[in-house]
Amino acid sequence: MGDISDITATVLVGGLGTRLRSVVSDRPKVLAQVCGRPFLSHLLDQIAAVGIKKVILCTGYMSEKVEEAFGDKYGEMEICYSVESSPMGTGGAVRLAVDKLVTNNALILNGDSYIDVDIDEYIDWYFAKERLVGLLLRDVEDTSRYGRVDINEDEQVTAFSEKVADSGPGLINAGMYLMNRSVIERIPADEVFSLEKKLFPSLDRSDIYGFSCDAKFIDIGTPRSYAEAESFFGDKDIENDN
Repeated sequence: MGDISDITATVLVGGLGTRLRSVVSDRPKVLAQVCGRPFLSHLLDQIAAVGIKKVILCTGYMSEKVEEAFGDKYGEMEICYSVESSPMGTGGAVRLAVDKLVTNNALILNGDSYIDVDIDEYIDWYFAKERLVGLLLRDVEDTSRYGRVDINEDEQVTAFSEKVADSGPGLINAGMYLMNRSVIERIPADEVFSLEKKLFPSLDRSDIYGFSCDAKFIDIGTPRSYAEAESFFGDKDIENDN
């Protein structure tokens, strides 16, 4: 297994959540209740389960509510906060937090989605070849809703494609990344910047790889998908009890 002590988790929780406000208006969407507790707590459970000792929460909209809800500890895991004064994009948020990154590598997650992947296996894969960037990719029947990511036989990412009709089965970005600090430091400081649209497509093929899986996935970005989260986590709890 890779060295967990050399990974800090970084969770992007600063989104405005505008599409969800018809059902969740008094808090940031990561605090939306799912199975009786904040959605973010399900992500923190997943991170803590692999032994990661520190998580940076990249907050923005209603940041004070996130800090009030979670404080500076989650079980044995230390929590610290990197607060955007205005939206910086996924890359800008990660770059802003780099001074709080005390390890050489970061596990970066989108705070409004959850993929039920074996993170231990993902981390082992990342460290096996001393990769600089590893994207978690999910195999789906229809990539037209998401765009697609292509990899070669060596798992190097070869192309990113935008959403197109009739694109068929393939791999999509699942919103979880493993990234070396040296790559994060390439992101321009104090700029609005996207990991997905600017950083990843700019990287050399030898720097960026894809780990594919078919794990269950949920996001809570819309009222419809949020309504599905209760059954998603309820089913997951049943599976874990068996």
